[in-house]
Amino acid sequence: MLLWISIAIVIAYISYVIISKLLQKRYLTKLSQDEFISGYRRSQLIDVREEKEYDNGHILGARNIPTTQLRMRFSEMRKDQPVYLYCEGSARSSRAAQFLKRKGYTQLFYLDGGFRKWTGKIKKK
Repeated sequence: MLLWISIAIVIAYISYVIISKLLQKRYLTKLSQDEFISGYRRSQLIDVREEKEYDNGHILGARNIPTTQLRMRFSEMRKDQPVYLYCEGSARSSRAAQFLKRKGYTQLFYLDGGFRKWTGKIKKK
């Protein structure tokens, strides 16, 4: 009996992950570095890493709105302009995009590989 419950939980979790990824593709666009560079100057460039990470280096022109502060600060972003998100990898960007989607933002993009793979210009505080 315990085995069947465990199997059901695993199947439910895998189903949830697959469905989440499929739905995410509808509202969140993954961009290569070249695609990201070609569009981020005409958008809102948001670094969702924590302030200390941001201070150690960030993409030139980025605003820092950490995921931990997003619920309080999301209104600082305009809904009528594209939002380009990045973090160290891509996990926090995905979570931030999911939250922003629920708040009515529709043009959401994120940097594939995040800041870790960024080779463009950076600024340090």
